[in-house]
Amino acid sequence: MATSFRPLAGTRIVSLALNLPGPAALMRCRRMGATCVKLEPPSGDPMGIYNPAAYGQLHEGVTVRSVDLKTVAGQEILHAELARAHVLLTSFRPSALAKLGLGWQQLHARHPELSQVAIVGGTGAAAEEPGHDLTYLAANGLVTGLDLPPTLYADMGGSLMASEAVLQAALQQAERYAGTGETHPPGRYLEVALADAAAYLGLPRQWGLTQPQGAVGGAHAGYRVYPCRDGRVAVAALEPHFAAALCAAAGVQPADLRAMFAPATHHAIAEFMRTRSRAELDRLAVENDIPLHTLQ
Repeated sequence: MATSFRPLAGTRIVSLALNLPGPAALMRCRRMGATCVKLEPPSGDPMGIYNPAAYGQLHEGVTVRSVDLKTVAGQEILHAELARAHVLLTSFRPSALAKLGLGWQQLHARHPELSQVAIVGGTGAAAEEPGHDLTYLAANGLVTGLDLPPTLYADMGGSLMASEAVLQAALQQAERYAGTGETHPPGRYLEVALADAAAYLGLPRQWGLTQPQGAVGGAHAGYRVYPCRDGRVAVAALEPHFAAALCAAAGVQPADLRAMFAPATHHAIAEFMRTRSRAELDRLAVENDIPLHTLQ
């Protein structure tokens, strides 16, 4: 992101969110210019134990304070920070926030100008149900076989939605100020459900695009992962001109675009890839403008 473009400059965020989605959202907000303060329990953030390197990157430039919110002293520190903040970022179940005196009605009454971005597992009653990235992906058809997904899609997708919600809160406040002349426009409550993030990421599969019969699910011979002589090659020659370049390089003469879905085309391209090394295929990609990436 260009350092000169800082849409959240002047916005102060207090975060209570632990683990991954909240800190990842905070990281993005800080990169957009926000001043970020995070209050952690005395036990710290579990991410600092699971992966100290990831924790360090997520919290670069963030002011981190250890605060016990279950104590009077901790509550005083929290509300002193909230009095100076524009947005509170949370990732607790609603019932846990209520026990801390941070339900939206309570929060809004005490800090009427403060907005809250609440990261939850699911919407409505599902916000109280236990869940994690893997279960949200499974519920949306994004877990295949017994292998774990290669990354935490719902968590990272949710972090994008949460940073978007922070931008929405800042924009809404700015628009209300400009439109009404209010000196202190009221804050807003915005909820981000990780289950919704998984559902959004799962739309291409729901549409059939990434199902086995879909163009980007393996049915198109130009959009597949093939074994090659010393590894694998991910080919993304989906558009007609890329597919034509791939076929020409492989010595295949498809009659038209529909031929890319024919078993014979799949077989011919697979045989071509099988006999080439990664180095040969890398050169082929450059010389013929074919989108592919070789892997071990």
